[in-house]
Amino acid sequence: MTLLITGANRGVGAALAATFTARGEKVLGTARATPGLLPLDVTDPAAPAALAAQLGDIALDALICNAGVYLDKAEDLDSGYAPEQWAQTFAVNVTGVFLTVQAMLPLLERAPAAKIMIISSQMGSNALAKGNALIYRASKAAALNLGSNLAMALKPRGIAVGTYHPGWVRTGMGGEAADLTPEQSAEGLAARLDALSLDSTGSFQTWDGRTHPF
Repeated sequence: MTLLITGANRGVGAALAATFTARGEKVLGTARATPGLLPLDVTDPAAPAALAAQLGDIALDALICNAGVYLDKAEDLDSGYAPEQWAQTFAVNVTGVFLTVQAMLPLLERAPAAKIMIISSQMGSNALAKGNALIYRASKAAALNLGSNLAMALKPRGIAVGTYHPGWVRTGMGGEAADLTPEQSAEGLAARLDALSLDSTGSFQTWDGRTHPF
């Protein structure tokens, strides 16, 4: 199996790359600028298509859209949430996901039973609204909606799409108090990718396989 993982330089992305590599899969990891990884800045609208052209005529069995940012942890409702934060967050967490999927479609269509995994978050769920981190929550809700609609659009092409909450993970984003190691999250997500099919396309699940409310 050949997989492309965005944001594979650290955290869950790096752990996913290590997990699949240990299984003997061919992993193509991307980052903005990390030696040994394919360069991809998802905020550059031309970058995903350029990467797809660089990859040539390979068949891509799975695309994992993992790259993401969380810029508004400590923002104040009365004076925070600058427009620039909204633009930057959505450029990575939403537009970057779409443009990467769009660019990789020809490669995915060359593989039988191709799959797309979108890493969202439980913070994008309307059922778990907390009134904080408004930009991040809105972007992950948009990523969740995007995953649901891509699942509908791509099912006739034989491509399954799933959206996932990776858990609260001990990374730079999740902090040291989080529940899971990146390796634990990655093991669970790898199992979710294995289980993803056209029968379950459009689902929103946790890293350990529980159905998550939208």
